Amino acid sequence: MNQTNETNKKPKMERFTFKDFEKMFPDDACCLEWLRGYLYPDGIYCKLCKAVTKHHRVASRPSYSCDHCGHHVHPTAETIFHKSPTSLKTWFHAIYLMASTRCGISAKQIERETGVTYKTAWRMFNKIRTLLEEDGQLLSGAVEMDETYFGGKRRQGQRLPGHVSRTGRPGAGDTQKTPIVGIVERRGRVVARAMRSVGKEELLGMIHEHVLPESTIYTDEFLPYRGIEKMNRGYTHKRIHHSAKVYVIGDIHTNTVEGFWSLIKRGIGGVYHQVSQKFLQSYLDEYSFRYNHRHDLQPMFLTFLRQIAKAEQQP
Repeated sequence: MNQTNETNKKPKMERFTFKDFEKMFPDDACCLEWLRGYLYPDGIYCKLCKAVTKHHRVASRPSYSCDHCGHHVHPTAETIFHKSPTSLKTWFHAIYLMASTRCGISAKQIERETGVTYKTAWRMFNKIRTLLEEDGQLLSGAVEMDETYFGGKRRQGQRLPGHVSRTGRPGAGDTQKTPIVGIVERRGRVVARAMRSVGKEELLGMIHEHVLPESTIYTDEFLPYRGIEKMNRGYTHKRIHHSAKVYVIGDIHTNTVEGFWSLIKRGIGGVYHQVSQKFLQSYLDEYSFRYNHRHDLQPMFLTFLRQIAKAEQQP
């Protein structure tokens, strides 16, 4: 009986504590060596020698020099660390902090934890979030779609620019709300986009871009969704009527995507308090990335770290 239970258990994400971080990355040299190994797993290609050659670490700068011709290669070039005066260890520490929380961490907290200025913390914060954008996500099977709204007003007309609202769609005088549309696979991935509007053309266009044909799409009774079955892509459309206070009928519901909205609400309301519309999409990318990789076996910190982009070195 116990053996059966052990067999049916889902593998969990490997733990990675701050002690593990300090052991793996005690200084800038170890951070740079990890970066070199990750970006050049087959060895460093020398442009002058036109071959993969042996390189040695240059003591006076964060670079590696070809043993044959002396050409220097900088692993930090064309990454978020490019020409940054901040130490590589501090960058890795900031990535660790951002990856170690489910609801996010503020730039102010990064300032306190790493000892940098707020300006530096804010810059690192935004640079790291650029790693988390995932283009070309394709969803399939049973997917749910819903929209929420960013912004709104407090009582007595006081504007609340950073609030994510689920109280209803904007009224005639509530023009400051920014719609956010989410599509989520049940037990799978999510795509969330800040939109200019949520008309039929925008919603169906997002479905066409991110949902594979022959999928089943669950929505509420919002009128623009009525065109889904006419898209000639084999979609099955099932709706739940929230206006009639009906939220679940068998397998027809939008609880999964609404659960994702609750994560965003708790994060923005509890951690960031308010977010400008300019950076709204990057925050959505951050929450979506965590959600999409929540079942990864490797620590979330390493998942973040492996997003570091690098231009191709081969000719």
